[in-house]
Amino acid sequence: MSIHQLFSQYENYRKSQLFFGNPETLYAPMNYIMDLGGKRARPLLVLSSCISAGGEINSALPLAQAIEVFHNFTLLHDDIMDNAPLRRGKPTVHEKWDMPTAILAGDNMLVAAYEFLMNYSGPEKERIFSIFNKTGREVCEGQQMDMDFSQKDHVTEAEYLKMIELKTAVLLGCAAFMGATAGGSDEETAKLYYDLAIHVGLSFQLNDDWLDAFGNPEKTGKQPGGDIAEGKKTWLYIAAKNKELPIDEWFKNQNVEERISITLEALKAHALDAELKQLAASYEEKANQDIKLLKARNQNTAILEELIDMLAGREH
Repeated sequence: MSIHQLFSQYENYRKSQLFFGNPETLYAPMNYIMDLGGKRARPLLVLSSCISAGGEINSALPLAQAIEVFHNFTLLHDDIMDNAPLRRGKPTVHEKWDMPTAILAGDNMLVAAYEFLMNYSGPEKERIFSIFNKTGREVCEGQQMDMDFSQKDHVTEAEYLKMIELKTAVLLGCAAFMGATAGGSDEETAKLYYDLAIHVGLSFQLNDDWLDAFGNPEKTGKQPGGDIAEGKKTWLYIAAKNKELPIDEWFKNQNVEERISITLEALKAHALDAELKQLAASYEEKANQDIKLLKARNQNTAILEELIDMLAGREH
């Protein structure tokens, strides 16, 4: 089975699990955000990890849906906190409906995620609930850290890496751990799957930072420097501060295009674009080492590797 076939199988399942209830105005936004698309990396990680561990994916489908519903719940609330007008090119839920409806729809999606967890009938249900609960708390911690950074004068590289681990990577780790557990892995082996996905998630997010600043607009679909325009304290900002570049002064420039141009030129001149790429590649190499450890435990990681290559090699 290929990743594309696995994607189709998950999508068929997802479309069979639409949200219904009264009032309809509560459930329509839930279906709307779930239908906006995306790479479905988290449910695919659940299913590919299950297959790699030797399991059948049917028992893992409720877990895949649980984590995708949870992920979209976080996106819905993130859009509210960021006051974002668009999500994947379409109006966000709070724009299409209103803020109170978006909050309630998000709350209801969190409940729905646990309902899908309850539908899981495979092994080690308690272990799966435990990692899911731990991850949910960590995602909230990561989001709060991200918001706190905007108020802090100094953010370290270690703090930033911890924030993206909590905000992005741990949900990938949870997906891989749950899938491997559903496939029959013992806890120690499932932890290797978790570590692999953490490293993939860190590489993914750092590469995302690079794409935001230096990506090809024809491939990313957006102009470079979005994080600079918003004044975000990404790895590039922190690295520039460490090199004592006057990035705070550049960020005060009210001409956004000029701010982006000056900052990007300086980042390239000090080779920070290359350093960021190298850091992302270092986590990708750690993921490759995790794959070797799993193979040494007789895990059939072929489809998992296909998914990781797809995520790591993206240009948008």
